[in-house]
Amino acid sequence: MRHRFHSICPYFATFPEAFVEKHLAASSLNGVVFDPFCGRGTAVFESLIQGRRGAGCDINPVAACIAGAKCDPPALPDLLERLSLLEKESIHYHSNASAGNLSEFFSLCFAPETYAQILFLRDSLNWQTDRTDRFVAALSLGALHGESHRSPNYFSNRMPRTISTNPAYSVRWWRENDYTAPVRDVFSILRNMSHYRFASEPPAFRGEIALTDARKAAERFPHLLGQITDVITSPPYLNTTSYREDQWLRLWFLGEDAENPIRDDGRHHSVKKYRAFLEESWAGVTPLLADEVRIVVRIGGRKLPKEEACEFLDSALKRATRRSVQIQDEGESSLVRNTQANSFLGSKPSPTVEHDFCFLLH
Repeated sequence: MRHRFHSICPYFATFPEAFVEKHLAASSLNGVVFDPFCGRGTAVFESLIQGRRGAGCDINPVAACIAGAKCDPPALPDLLERLSLLEKESIHYHSNASAGNLSEFFSLCFAPETYAQILFLRDSLNWQTDRTDRFVAALSLGALHGESHRSPNYFSNRMPRTISTNPAYSVRWWRENDYTAPVRDVFSILRNMSHYRFASEPPAFRGEIALTDARKAAERFPHLLGQITDVITSPPYLNTTSYREDQWLRLWFLGEDAENPIRDDGRHHSVKKYRAFLEESWAGVTPLLADEVRIVVRIGGRKLPKEEACEFLDSALKRATRRSVQIQDEGESSLVRNTQANSFLGSKPSPTVEHDFCFLLH
């Protein structure tokens, strides 16, 4: 049975756990498994299930929260006790925060009593440093928005479960269709989901997840210098939407200002900046690598040919690591159909292509 931690929170741009399992089985190395673009932690968590030590990082707070919750979970009794305490404290909570220009969005997205509980959790959870609070936050992210007309486990008015739609678009769509937010008891949902997730026994090993840029990976994991023997990862795709636009509501829940989002640095759209970003990222990881390391990368972009993608990676690895880089196969390519755009455009094919490569470094 698939481990129930894997799907704590819906998230685009992830590879399946079978992809990780296949490449771990193909590796003869036995050091730490690392993912410098860990997303929701599939590579790290699957490594733990397979009895390997695992670590990873991501610059996205949503990803770091979800991956950290899965890879370093609390005990179920501690989680339930914390939820009970939070529920009692929420009764006396009164927020003075203003939703500003997003007042209309929040008034239509959540029922008043549900919104009050969400605001309380947003202000109370110490998700970056406390593993129990992080798990509560990760469960909340998974329930924050979704198809509430189909499931009782979402807090919001009708929304996609994978991405946060634009506030103005959401308001217009809800009003045109006369959709109203359901009244949901946040703590009841979180308690039920806790029992559901822990029906799968957590792995014996714990993983490490850091909220940081891949270019600073070695700085955040000094105790892993020279210990990484397997890297299984997927860097941001070329010419793709920045995650901040797609995850703005979840980022808000984790404490960010929804009205003043931090813009990306352009590396998603400029080939020159993208190449530099890849090289800088591998340079940030290099001090962690063992003498021999197997690197598996899934990379993609809109109309990005396999030969060009391979050259991007090969060049970046050689320049960053100053090592011998040997590609182990011809690579595999596939068309990406389950994209953010296609979640709204139906079956219209996506022009995004992704490629899988395996390199051996000495």
